[in-house]
Amino acid sequence: MRYLSLQLICDIITSLEGSVRPAIYLAEDLANMGYDITIISPIILPSAELEISKMGVKTLNLKTKHFSKASNSSLLWFETWMYEALLGLNSRRIKNNFLATINFSHIIFVPSIFWYLQGPPSTALRDISTQFSLGLKSAYNLLKPLIEHLDERSIRKARSLSSFIIANSKFCASMYSKFGLKIYGVIYPPLDRRIFHPSTKRPSGDYVLTYFGKETKFSVIKRVADLGVKIKAFGSKTSFIDRRLLKNPNIEFLGRISTSDLVDAYSNALFTLFPFTHEPFGYIPLESMACGTPTLTYGMQGPGEYIIDGESGWLASDDEDIVNKAVEIWRGGYPSKIRERCVEMAKAFDRKIYTERWLELLKLFNAI
Repeated sequence: MRYLSLQLICDIITSLEGSVRPAIYLAEDLANMGYDITIISPIILPSAELEISKMGVKTLNLKTKHFSKASNSSLLWFETWMYEALLGLNSRRIKNNFLATINFSHIIFVPSIFWYLQGPPSTALRDISTQFSLGLKSAYNLLKPLIEHLDERSIRKARSLSSFIIANSKFCASMYSKFGLKIYGVIYPPLDRRIFHPSTKRPSGDYVLTYFGKETKFSVIKRVADLGVKIKAFGSKTSFIDRRLLKNPNIEFLGRISTSDLVDAYSNALFTLFPFTHEPFGYIPLESMACGTPTLTYGMQGPGEYIIDGESGWLASDDEDIVNKAVEIWRGGYPSKIRERCVEMAKAFDRKIYTERWLELLKLFNAI
């Protein structure tokens, strides 16, 4: 049976960036092709819902009641995940229908043709807990056995409801192997090169760009700044930031910045520094590459799959290595051809290719 209608299940939508981007881009592209697309989410903020409607995409906002502030998207996501993991409350709010479904979520589980994996919550929490404050770390250690039990139970439930499982990277696929999931294939998340491209032919190169978020290894950034490297940092998750960093004379914190300002920040940086605790894929190194700026990060997890050491960035083996390389590159620079190589390699992740991959799968399984 063929459908002209599809529904895409999403995590909470507070903006159109981050983990919801794969669903949003696919929804918009399919709607432009004439398909009837509905996005379903436990929570969609009004501003995001308005932007989605402008794309010609329908929304089903389940309006799940919550106690967390919408401004703290991480805590709101965790609260919503707990509702589903404990009681299946989010899924119960969706009426049974026979529309073809792609599930991009870890907080709603319904019968789906495809389930798109972006990383087990319990694994992410375990990795990023190293950067938690003492109080938050104590709370996490207390809840850890319950979180891991609920995550495993939820993943097995989602597996039973999904015909085929797609991962957003090879590393991501490997994380689910312990749960016994059989991964049909990998589709890397999309990059919109109409947005992310070099904004200048003469980058200033007088600073290093980095990101402050829940996955950031702040200790590494501090060490690099203390060695004289000028750093500009962007990010909105200020609750995770070590406040001492904001007082460092070599660090300028930009906070949340517009997309156009972010493109300029990428384009003019000497390189992007990306020390992380957990990263199944990693938008930031890819966005930086598309803007012509190489990234220094670890040779593991998601970024280790698409950055070629010495060609489109540099891959460090550990914290000591990344600090030493950051100082070395800051002082010595690198050949200009690396910037050209970055832009060229980013083309492989263009959203057009991403959407084509999904269309091939959907047509193969007679979903559209």
